[in-house]
Amino acid sequence: MATSTRPIALVTGASSGIGAALAREAAKDGHDLVLVARRREPMQALAAELKAAGAETVIIPADLSKPGAVAELMRDVEARGIILDMLIAAAGLGESGRFDELDAARITATLQVNIVALTELTRLVLPKMVARRRGKVMLVSSTAAFQPGPQMAVYYASKAYIQSFGAAIGYELRRTGVTVTLLCPGPTVTEFAHLAHIEGSALFKGPMPVMQAADVARIGYHGFKVGRRVVITGLLNKIIAYAAPFTPSFVLLRIASYLSRRGANAAEH
Repeated sequence: MATSTRPIALVTGASSGIGAALAREAAKDGHDLVLVARRREPMQALAAELKAAGAETVIIPADLSKPGAVAELMRDVEARGIILDMLIAAAGLGESGRFDELDAARITATLQVNIVALTELTRLVLPKMVARRRGKVMLVSSTAAFQPGPQMAVYYASKAYIQSFGAAIGYELRRTGVTVTLLCPGPTVTEFAHLAHIEGSALFKGPMPVMQAADVARIGYHGFKVGRRVVITGLLNKIIAYAAPFTPSFVLLRIASYLSRRGANAAEH
């Protein structure tokens, strides 16, 4: 891959869901892939699929909830001589339940993946992109970023961090040739809902439209490719996100609590 003339995209959370779907979009767009996630087997299956479509892949299993995992990942990438044209940071953890009743270790892991690892990886990738005056970074956020979320307090807050961080660095980099895109999906059919046991909640069974990961990735990747700063997938999701700042906080809190309430369960997407 180091001698390939095709651009290379690194995708975290590439074992399933939105991350895997975004890897497929990048492959269709002519990129080779560095696939990163905890589970090797799903990435091997995805790599075989992408190879049939003409994309070369490198698989790097990594648990981004562990301190030092990002540095080790990037040492591996650099040792292979891989030059990254794209970073797609789609790895994420989430939990549901009342904050004081959640497992403390799981809270720490969520913060490590959603905030610390994402920030470290972006920091390590950006300098070389800026030096070449080209590159694209996608940070997978959520419509959860636009409001607080009782029953999923840490998850919502972590997505708000991503939203603020991505907007700020995107502005800083506006004359460098490097773009930063925030992808903000609403409810999406992935392993996240199943593992959190919230697939039967109002968030997934109520009036909110639930999108397929492939559709989220297709819409998100298009906006990413043309350099849009924020991509919110789905019309109703856009309306809700843009209306949040003008909605009384007690209304937002009550709605979010109702949509997410399913007990203290953990999930990864």
